Amino acid sequence: MEQVDNKSEKSSKGESSNDISNGSLKDGQVIDEKYAGTDVYDVQPTYDITATENHFGETIVINNAQEVVTHVLHVDDDPTLNPWTFRAFFLGCGLAIFASVLQEIYYFKPQVIYVSVVFLTVVGYVLGEAMAFIIPRRGAVGRFLNPGPFNSKEHATIVITASAAATAAVATEILAAQKLYYNMDPSPAAAVFLVISSQLLGYGIAGLLRSVLVQPTKMLWPINIPVNALLETLHRDKKETKLRLKIFYVLFAFMFVYEIVPEYMFPLLQGVSIFCLAKQNSLLWTNLFGGSQGNEGLGFLSISFDWQYIASLGSPLWLPLQTLTSSMIGYLLCIVVFMAVYYGNIWQSKDFPFLSQLLYDASSNSTSFVPYDLSQILTPANEINSTALQENGVPYLTGTYIAYLITTNMGITATIVHMFLWDFDNIKAGWAFLTPANLKKLKEPSFWKFWKGGRTKEDRKVAALADKTVDPHYKLMMANGYDEVPNWWYAAVLVFSVAVGLGTLYGVKSTLPWWGYIIANIFAALFILFFGAQFGITGFQFNQQPVIQMVAGYLHPGKPLANMYFTVFGFNGVQQGQLLLRDLKLAQLAHLSPKCTFTAQLLGCVIGAIFNYIMMKSIVTNQATILTSIVGSNTWSGQNVQQYNTLAIAWSIAGEMFSIGARYQWVTISYLTGFIVPFPFWLAYRYTKIEFFRYVNLAIILWYMGWLFVGVNSSITSYFALGFIAQWYLRKYHPNLFVKYNYLVSAALDGGTQVIVFILSFAVFGGGGKVVAFPTWAGNNGGFANNKNVDYCMFNPAN
Repeated sequence: MEQVDNKSEKSSKGESSNDISNGSLKDGQVIDEKYAGTDVYDVQPTYDITATENHFGETIVINNAQEVVTHVLHVDDDPTLNPWTFRAFFLGCGLAIFASVLQEIYYFKPQVIYVSVVFLTVVGYVLGEAMAFIIPRRGAVGRFLNPGPFNSKEHATIVITASAAATAAVATEILAAQKLYYNMDPSPAAAVFLVISSQLLGYGIAGLLRSVLVQPTKMLWPINIPVNALLETLHRDKKETKLRLKIFYVLFAFMFVYEIVPEYMFPLLQGVSIFCLAKQNSLLWTNLFGGSQGNEGLGFLSISFDWQYIASLGSPLWLPLQTLTSSMIGYLLCIVVFMAVYYGNIWQSKDFPFLSQLLYDASSNSTSFVPYDLSQILTPANEINSTALQENGVPYLTGTYIAYLITTNMGITATIVHMFLWDFDNIKAGWAFLTPANLKKLKEPSFWKFWKGGRTKEDRKVAALADKTVDPHYKLMMANGYDEVPNWWYAAVLVFSVAVGLGTLYGVKSTLPWWGYIIANIFAALFILFFGAQFGITGFQFNQQPVIQMVAGYLHPGKPLANMYFTVFGFNGVQQGQLLLRDLKLAQLAHLSPKCTFTAQLLGCVIGAIFNYIMMKSIVTNQATILTSIVGSNTWSGQNVQQYNTLAIAWSIAGEMFSIGARYQWVTISYLTGFIVPFPFWLAYRYTKIEFFRYVNLAIILWYMGWLFVGVNSSITSYFALGFIAQWYLRKYHPNLFVKYNYLVSAALDGGTQVIVFILSFAVFGGGGKVVAFPTWAGNNGGFANNKNVDYCMFNPAN
């Protein structure tokens, strides 16, 4: 550990910690242009990365990705640290089980909360240090179990393994829907293989696109910066990080204790609405200002003191200011649109709940909401009976849900156009394998002998060091001789997942034909490129589920199950692929060996799939009544399964609901209008060079215009307030504090909150089967269980 500490001290002063023996690329030295773009270069330069790229801690107003990765993080490395230890994989697997179970629990909450990678980092560190301290190092067994001090590479391996498992696979969503709405329960073996294949599909595609979506500096993946900052703080020279560590531990401990108050003892703090406290008998007030329970209201001007909900979709402290600005514009427009749709009674909105994801019967009215009886229109094979549909009538959706579908659909096509207009080089690089020169290689026998030939380690090193767009951390890894993973490894994972998924579809009686399955996989590959690039650059993750279900609806009319299974691969593949790309970047910034990263992610995906299924079965069995209700409770909710099933049914009868001339035709037309949306701002910037037109992302604005259609909305005001304080005020006026502490504070708040929330989920919220309610008092009125809203807004008795 002394070697690492000494290097840390040098790098903090801007000195080199890497002795690269082959020389250095001198100022002004240029690689011969005739070799650009080829596999091998004519010169053999190396690059003293730390001398030129490491600016850690320097006071600067950070304005781009390059400055983030060189000023917030150290650009130095000790390649002698070993991640391949029993400790790393034992704790990685253990935390993978823990994270997959926790995320599946969160999936059935009123507000979906994502297991923070920071949380996993903190737990992994505590356990790793404990094993290093407790286990004796005597003898061969002792040295195997405890090879030495717990190092940063082991820690990164643990985090990557656990993070790969920390998802709620969409495949478990369809398995829950089958159990709750279709009285189907596939065998455990078939179900587990279904989940595994859907998770690995995204991994295979993501790995093949890593040179485009991970290695460039521009692909910052800002969500990772708090995690990498924390990893560095925990493992570097303690003299250098003493104050940073102290701040982290104090804030972590504070949040661990404090979150018990809003989460359990004083839930009113989840969303304090002055307007509802002043006027408790108005449904208008509830719809506009309420929002502390699922599907309650828009939460306008509510103040939340609960970090779990404030940071439910990611801490506002790390979201880039440009993304934050576009998000807030969309959020404010969402309030205007939703209120206009409902109180303008568009699509008979007042006959149905203000916010809901269910299908409703035409007999509903403002005082009685009648869910649509799906059993009346389904055949024994779970397909739509056209005659019964005509007899029972076409179901209705809430007006706000339709508004969400319209703005989201516009945002999806707008994102594709936006990426072509503003980031065409990234998109083009993703399809470089289709160039005529590369296609000619298909005819060569050597191309198919993937185990032979290819670029050498030295070739990759030279190419990376010469490319100005490549992340300096990746350059450092290549300079230090790390082995890259061959592309055929990822291709093998992709082929395996496709084969297993195809066989499983027939085993679970999915009703999805083989050709539909292939089309779903093609959509996954296309969308990972477009939306992965957007996520990597902006930190914003788009929900592609509605467009995938729309495509499935027109390809497989009258087959809701086929629709859902099409979505499992077309949508889940995209989501999982984006998350694994995020973790590939995390590993790159942590300088973890690519082959170790590959192993850890593959292991995490498989473990996560198995335990996702186990936890889903437990929750659906024990909480079925709550999961099928309109609003659920403040502990459990089936809103995500309801939404999934609702869209599957609705798009299965797309001709009657969404096609041109149908009641909700604008849901389909919106895809076409989305293609047009980005052009005015792009043209305006091109001819005026006014920065505003480049700064605002209309695709993000459109998505946020439907943001409030579901869940707990009382935390949004606090979310934006804290985000602008960090990303505008601190970053601009106190850059030293921002660089050193902003991302670390975000990590501490996330970590302390999620540790205690996990404990409370099992101790008192019913994760273990039994709910222990806190006594009722003014700060805890019992919520939905007592026909009340937690924030004292008027409760709608029709719910």
